[in-house]
Amino acid sequence: QVQLQESGPGLVKPSQTLSLTCTVSGGSITTNYYYWSWIRQPPGKGLEWMGAIGYNGSTSYSPSLLSRTSISRDTSKNQFTLQLSSVTPEDTAVYYCTRGRSTIDYWGQGTQVTVSS
Repeated sequence: QVQLQESGPGLVKPSQTLSLTCTVSGGSITTNYYYWSWIRQPPGKGLEWMGAIGYNGSTSYSPSLLSRTSISRDTSKNQFTLQLSSVTPEDTAVYYCTRGRSTIDYWGQGTQVTVSS
């Protein structure tokens, strides 16, 4: 059973960089041919796929967030990390780490991130 757990600050100031880490247990992030994604849901809105990192370290991003998003990994800790720069209050959302890219089969519980001064 794969489990994912998000961690990071719940409050970020505008213009700063949001950084979240996902710790994966029950499976390796380097296992062929899985992808690991970040998805968010702003209050009152739908889910938004942000980007993914693959088993081989390749990355892909939503075009709307490409200029502000970076996803990396630490294979020794079986973790992958999201960085979102220049945040605004519109980036306030519940952020989920997941396994999959077009089809998601495992979700973290989600973490609320609020952007506010």
